[in-house]
Amino acid sequence: MIRVCAIVPTYDNPRTVRSVAEGLRSRDLDVIIIDDGSGPDCEQACQQLQADGLATVVRLANNSGKGAACKVGFTKARELGFTHVLQVDADGQHDQDQAPVFVATAKQNPTALILGYPIYDETAPRARKIARWITNFWVAAEVGSRNKIRDAMIGFRIYPLAAIERLHVIGDRMEFDIEIAVQLVRGGCDTVNLPIKVRYLDKAEGGISHFRPLRDNLRFAWLHSKLCTTGCMRWTYRKLWPFGRRKAALQ
Repeated sequence: MIRVCAIVPTYDNPRTVRSVAEGLRSRDLDVIIIDDGSGPDCEQACQQLQADGLATVVRLANNSGKGAACKVGFTKARELGFTHVLQVDADGQHDQDQAPVFVATAKQNPTALILGYPIYDETAPRARKIARWITNFWVAAEVGSRNKIRDAMIGFRIYPLAAIERLHVIGDRMEFDIEIAVQLVRGGCDTVNLPIKVRYLDKAEGGISHFRPLRDNLRFAWLHSKLCTTGCMRWTYRKLWPFGRRKAALQ
């Protein structure tokens, strides 16, 4: 039997983190919020959620990045006896009505990575769409298929914790979502891709982006260089070297 909770990494989302937590709780999910060194407003909002019994809150003393926050969330989920985690961003962009669909799919496919792929409305910036297309092009090359990971960047997905325990994911910031998905697929994890509506909130609604184009695009470029290089090395080892061919035949 699988047990699914939601983990919500947040960094300064004081106006949206509560609605995200309430939405997940209303859909019968336990919620773990990882406060990634937020300022006073978001820290207070998170602590109030815990006081109201809506979430378990783990606060990091310093901002360490989305990936680092998610890893802390995975550890906490294991401590609480959960087998799977639904990762949800705290910015309120994702259609939480899909949460039960994702959970039901995870129960039918308990060893699979359940990935969302975005269905955008008119609020989606064109530059974001182009950036995602480029990233997904490279991810398809890195895993050898366009169908295994339809979108590598979306922060709405279910991880089987048992599969994550076998990984060594280095990235601690924005590159984390890409790296962990690629590594899971390379490690033999099956995937199920499900659509999810995405709406970009404006500032008046509390929408905030921590994406830094220069810094984060450099991180992405380094990550794809690393993944492509290791992918070529894996292919060479398994397909060309005599020992690699024999080992692959035995698996």
